[in-house]
Amino acid sequence: MARPTLLQTRNLPAAVEARAARDYAVRRPEGPDRTLDSAALLAAAKGCEGILCAAGDALDAATIAALPEGVRIIATFSVGTDHIALDAAKARGIAVTNTPDVLSVATAEIAMLLILMCARRAGEAERLLRAREWTGWAPTQLMGVTLEGKRLGILGMGRIGRELARMARGMGMEIHYRNRARLAPEEEEGATFHPDDESFLAACDVLSMHIPGGPATNRWLNAARIAALPKGAIVVNTGRGTTVDDEALCDALRAGHLRAAGLDVFAGEPAIHEGYHTAPNVTLLPHLGSATVETRDAMGFRCLDNLDAVLIRGAEPPHRVA
Repeated sequence: MARPTLLQTRNLPAAVEARAARDYAVRRPEGPDRTLDSAALLAAAKGCEGILCAAGDALDAATIAALPEGVRIIATFSVGTDHIALDAAKARGIAVTNTPDVLSVATAEIAMLLILMCARRAGEAERLLRAREWTGWAPTQLMGVTLEGKRLGILGMGRIGRELARMARGMGMEIHYRNRARLAPEEEEGATFHPDDESFLAACDVLSMHIPGGPATNRWLNAARIAALPKGAIVVNTGRGTTVDDEALCDALRAGHLRAAGLDVFAGEPAIHEGYHTAPNVTLLPHLGSATVETRDAMGFRCLDNLDAVLIRGAEPPHRVA
């Protein structure tokens, strides 16, 4: 029996590509690894029954409406689906799946890394050494703050937020959170729930953001909410770059209202707001949240599990979102 034809839009870990090549006739666009615009994606999808895409690939409503008739499933190599027009896919009868439950620890590790780097000014210190400008130890040089006893506010207490809370408790931090609904007591593990932004933001010595993108959260962290944070607070974002008002964040960093910020995601990435290039009290990472061998393999295998269900077994995919 002929293998189903699969469009794989990006280069994936070797173990994932080996399994895909075993079970599918894999088609990949030629040239360097990159996100696909609508025209490139539609051209590559001709004759395909499934699409294995990634964050950033152009799957808006117009693109999905123009996909070839044979496409039955879009499996995204991500948890987030804000790059896919889910209603348009549903209207076409195309299943959409994601990769939940496998990247929580890795992303929480990056959030904790950013918190530590901001608190201890590690980015500034590393740049000082690389520039050959360090003149030796001094009692007042690059003094940061200790995390023990500080209040960590987690915006979005899902799987990643709860993993970060577990790590932060080991650092002696006090956990506060804002969520659409209060967690059960066994999931809270002593964390303090805040039903409104006002009380939550006032309790954040460190704010760590873990909310999805989309119109409802666009620029959630705006000038007014930043002003509600305590002076000297730290802001970390490993969720979606669109949830931050970049100009407002840069203004607060320059003015000294915020001590530091740590960012792993950006609106419009790979381009980032110009102010981040020059602010000394910003730590920047290039979207490393899930970037471990173990996690990326697991994400790819989850994509293939969903594709197998639809294209090989004719069954319901296990991680369907639309």
